[in-house]
Amino acid sequence: MSTLVARTDYLRTVLRLDGWGTGVFGVVMLAGAAALSGPLGLPTAWSIPFGVAMVGGGLALLLIAGYPDLVPSHSVAVIGVNVVSALALLVLPFSGLLDLTGFMLIGAVWVAVFAALEVSGMRRGGL
Repeated sequence: MSTLVARTDYLRTVLRLDGWGTGVFGVVMLAGAAALSGPLGLPTAWSIPFGVAMVGGGLALLLIAGYPDLVPSHSVAVIGVNVVSALALLVLPFSGLLDLTGFMLIGAVWVAVFAALEVSGMRRGGL
């Protein structure tokens, strides 16, 4: 194993965890959109597009993590999307479009933590 590959293992692992978590939650949102609309505070009309986007995002994360050599710009894009997602989960309830729920707050913290872990992974990997 090359030194660069060994140094990027942490980032690769974080990207995979982010990808699997994002994709699985997207499938859950799609499968249970109507049943989950109350507990999540998302109308079904929002859950379906979010679920589709999350499944697509999860697949993209897994593809990025699976590259033989991680591309720094891809990792930066992932971090940017996570930061924007965290902010959106906080801003949407205050815009009046969605209700503020525990899901929104937990979701914002969740993606912010992944963004921080991915930044840490980039630093560890020297990217």
